[in-house]
Amino acid sequence: MTAPLRLWAPRASRVDLVLPMSGSTEPMTADDGGWWHTARPLLPGTDYAFSLDGGPPRPDPRSPWQPAGVHGPSRTFDAAAHPWTDAAWPGRDVLGAVTYELHVGTFTPDGTLDAAVGRLDHLVDLGVDVVELMPVAAFAGHHGWGYDGVALWAVHEPYGGPAALQRFVDAAHERGLAVCLDVVDNHLGPSGNYLAEFGPYFTDRHQTPWGAAVNLDGEGSAEVRAFVIEKALRWFRDFHVDALRLDAVHALVDDSPRHLLAELSDAVATLAKEIGRPLSLVAESDANDPRTVTLTSEAFEGRPGYGMTAQWADDVHHALHALITGERQGYYDDFGAPETLAKALTGAFVHDGGWSTFRGKLWGAPVPPDLDGRRFVVCSQNHDQVGNRALGDRPSRVLAPGALAVSAAVVLLGPFTPMLFMGEEWGATTPFQYFSDHEEPELAEAISRGRAREFGGHGWAELYGADVVVPDPQARETFEASRLDWAEPRSDGGRRILDLYRALVRLRHTEPVIASGDRRATTVRVEDGAIVLTRGAVEGGSADSGLSGGGARVDVVLGLEERPVSVVVEHEGEPPSVALDSAAVLGTDPATLESRPGATTVTVRGPGVVVLRQAASDLGAHDDER
Repeated sequence: MTAPLRLWAPRASRVDLVLPMSGSTEPMTADDGGWWHTARPLLPGTDYAFSLDGGPPRPDPRSPWQPAGVHGPSRTFDAAAHPWTDAAWPGRDVLGAVTYELHVGTFTPDGTLDAAVGRLDHLVDLGVDVVELMPVAAFAGHHGWGYDGVALWAVHEPYGGPAALQRFVDAAHERGLAVCLDVVDNHLGPSGNYLAEFGPYFTDRHQTPWGAAVNLDGEGSAEVRAFVIEKALRWFRDFHVDALRLDAVHALVDDSPRHLLAELSDAVATLAKEIGRPLSLVAESDANDPRTVTLTSEAFEGRPGYGMTAQWADDVHHALHALITGERQGYYDDFGAPETLAKALTGAFVHDGGWSTFRGKLWGAPVPPDLDGRRFVVCSQNHDQVGNRALGDRPSRVLAPGALAVSAAVVLLGPFTPMLFMGEEWGATTPFQYFSDHEEPELAEAISRGRAREFGGHGWAELYGADVVVPDPQARETFEASRLDWAEPRSDGGRRILDLYRALVRLRHTEPVIASGDRRATTVRVEDGAIVLTRGAVEGGSADSGLSGGGARVDVVLGLEERPVSVVVEHEGEPPSVALDSAAVLGTDPATLESRPGATTVTVRGPGVVVLRQAASDLGAHDDER
């Protein structure tokens, strides 16, 4: 039996519990601080709603279950009823973990969490460490990206509801996979958003791209902050998730003496100690500010840290994408040169205090050299960078397999935490377009018009042609077109790309120097038509034996041109061995190596990757010799 229901409604003079099945109402009792409680608990599975001052019934702001949609009544849910089988699960933090982002509704033909369980073995075979689910909080309609959720404590019913999420996490842990849940606290969607009727959840003192900001620093903000923090702890505690990805934290405007993110970080750290396993917070931030991943007990440039475990580093994506595709529209304006990618691979941020043309201002701050590179999550694809294109098209629609290999190697072999986007691992050609399913005609029309208008000034016509037609988000076919095609990885081309991804992930798991986040032991050299990424190098060319795994050096030669490109890799002792040649895996002309004392010339015939490994014993000086 659940506990009596509690509701924060500080402006109400009367609150009634509405029980739709019986058609009855029961008055609730006022407590201190604007809280109300019911006279009795409700059995699990009971539908209920709240009426404020005689108004229409509204779902619970902390509703655990919305089986009839976001406008319907809430339903009680006994989170303790699930027979968990993961007692031996040790947990897994996100640092350095190979992460796989997926959208539940398009990952499988059925589009449910239970169906997604059936594909987890594919992720295990690939070598994934963390499965990241795009938002599952209940939102209006059947299908959508999830970033317009309104019942933030519930799990979208078409995905299977809250019990299905518990089953998914349990199944993932059984296979050794951690689970990260994408959550959105910076705004709510436009349909089914009743929070403002209950209390001061929003404020006009701050504005965000979605309108009024969440009230984190005004009157009543203490309870709003508790709403956000307690919800996060609930996902960790009751659903056993291992990490949360926090959407657009730069839109969590908070002028309090202590930022919400810092308070959340400390609360999660306390819970992690209580339950005895690591819990992670990953921030999506546009600020390019190392303060985001600075410990709350420390400061960056005189400001207390926010304590996030890691943050997304979009500049790495932009530098990589602009280089290999040649695109320069919109926010790619400052990207595209090989030297820019080199800066991103060592510094994480390209905009690190200098001028941002797209923003029209100075932007960001430099990352301290000793800050662990694994605190930055990087990718070549994600839901934003694919789905927010005019056509939702992937790089695999235009890039040759060799260029896809370059892209994958940059992400998986660099000093950061790598993230893959569903289907990327076999070169999926299915798009991932923006889709929604709002029932209100005016809202649906506004979204369709707004999506088409949004791309008017981003250079898409120049990229796709003047007659480009942006897919209608409200059209069912836009959603259907975005489903993965699981026949593709069984095709010859898909299988070869998948084999390449498996090999790259295996290198990350078996070569400690690659898994390391020590950016000081990472160098990037730009050559004519190529880039050489070296892991384990220090000044003077000797190995850094302080790295875990003991000083082996790995050189990643990235061929960028259609023509043959040769680069010289210097070495000591015996010539390095070839750990991976993408051309050999993809079935094209393998690279050639010509060695002489102290150097090896590597020739790559077209876009591709050659990974060379030099053992620690061949590298000369070690710590005890310096």
